Amino acid sequence: MKNFVFYKEKKLHTHTHTETHTALPPQNVATGFEIPPQPSFGGLDELAPPILHRSPGETVGDSKFNDAWKKLIPNLEPPKTPSAYMSPRPPTPSTIPSKLTVNLVLPYDSVLAAKEVDMVIVPATTGQMGVLPGHVATIAELKPGILSVHEGNDVTKYFLSGGFAFVHANSVADIIAVEATPLDRIDPNLVQKGLADFQQKLNSASTDVEKAEAQIGVDVHSALNAALTG
Repeated sequence: MKNFVFYKEKKLHTHTHTETHTALPPQNVATGFEIPPQPSFGGLDELAPPILHRSPGETVGDSKFNDAWKKLIPNLEPPKTPSAYMSPRPPTPSTIPSKLTVNLVLPYDSVLAAKEVDMVIVPATTGQMGVLPGHVATIAELKPGILSVHEGNDVTKYFLSGGFAFVHANSVADIIAVEATPLDRIDPNLVQKGLADFQQKLNSASTDVEKAEAQIGVDVHSALNAALTG
């Protein structure tokens, strides 16, 4: 261990004298333990801060508080997370069920909640994807397009602006979208007008932001138009 020598001046009455002291090795101010010597790095070690450390098993802080905390912590309930307030998923059945359970959720509404259907067809970015009971678990990104919900001979269609589909192994499909509107509630004339407006904005856009916003409008209205005329 190196010895560190420092000097200080002490003024007593009118006389000044110099005292020489041999300093103790540096210590961790928090624990009082000696700091081990550090390797030399060619002079750079003089600029490096000392290493602060604790010995294994050392208790830091008020001992009374630590003792009280040890008595209290076994009785504390774990913190609540959003998932703690969700009902558990039904278990994966041993056989394929006859129905597919569908949830269609928007940021502000629940369009379909635990609805049992025969099949859904979602507008995935890779193409139209049909989901039947027993479908393999998967996640699919959705593009603007038609969601078809099949119940026997009845087919209900919704236009989705985009989102995600989560298909679970227990034949539950969660469809999360920004917007979902029944296809029969969409006015074809307004779609044509909106498509023309956004095409004009795209042609006259001068910045990247304007081009991106106009392109999104063109894509959505083109998908709407294709859904209504297809």
